[in-house]
Amino acid sequence: MIGVDIENISRFKDKECAFYERIFTKSEIEYCESKRNPAPHYAARFCAKEAVFKALSSAGIGNILITQIEVYNDKNGSPHVRLLNPDMKYKVHISLSHDKEKAIAFAMLSHEVSRENNNV
Repeated sequence: MIGVDIENISRFKDKECAFYERIFTKSEIEYCESKRNPAPHYAARFCAKEAVFKALSSAGIGNILITQIEVYNDKNGSPHVRLLNPDMKYKVHISLSHDKEKAIAFAMLSHEVSRENNNV
């Protein structure tokens, strides 16, 4: 299952805190606000959330809130997604990008393999 989203970065400039709190987790807000220009980072994370939501919808899952999808970076700076709903048993592969005006994200879901059932 896959999903993609593209947004204008200008949609995420100079918004009130309540706007961001409706969409992003605390750690996402902290990450974006740590940047000199937060808007492209908010836009890319929003695209990621929408792409994941679309991928989940194509899998027949529609009962997830946007705040249950969290985008974070690993120690090397690579973006990853954490599904904050414990019933979501998917691994999410994500790619983000932005330029001066647009942000885009691509998401792909795969079923999470249980270690108990992994005979490799």
